[in-house]
Amino acid sequence: MKEAVEIEQPLSSTQRAVVVEKGESSRSRAYVAPGLNRGISIIDLVLRLVALVGTLGSAIAMGTTNETLPFFTQFIQFRAEYNDLPSFTFFVIANSVVCTYLVLSIPLAIVHVIRSSARHSRLILIFFDTAMLALLTAGASAAAAIVYLAHKGNVRANWFAICQQFNSFCERISGSLIGSFAAIVVMILLIFLSSFALVRH
Repeated sequence: MKEAVEIEQPLSSTQRAVVVEKGESSRSRAYVAPGLNRGISIIDLVLRLVALVGTLGSAIAMGTTNETLPFFTQFIQFRAEYNDLPSFTFFVIANSVVCTYLVLSIPLAIVHVIRSSARHSRLILIFFDTAMLALLTAGASAAAAIVYLAHKGNVRANWFAICQQFNSFCERISGSLIGSFAAIVVMILLIFLSSFALVRH
């Protein structure tokens, strides 16, 4: 019987360069992906803190808004409070719920910074982020419509603008919308960041 003898042919310099380049590129991709995901997780954590501050500030600003107009006697007073209108009450509740959710989601965001390869927890955050975005958008939109009526009124419906009388009240309710709409933008960015991190896995 004849034994087959395998003869190893030496690689040329060009072939060795190609093999080394492929090995280095694969290792570089293996190191770059976790680093990029960790950077995304850090940005995610910072944005959650920003949204938390925005929703908390909006809830406090709206929930503490009231103004009493001075009148001729102490027995007759005109007073405006946020809970006089259901839309403002819903706005405070929506911002409070989203703020509480953001506080609860921060530990999970910290886990993503430590373990950037986490997948299932990111899916959970995307689901709840989307639900909170819908709630926050509904509350801010409802409040914005009432704020517009308070400033402009509606002649056809005989709704008169009250901001000429309740100037301080209107300034507070208008300012409270800023943090809420800023938080809406941040929540949209959070959903995009989490989706991008999932696509990279």
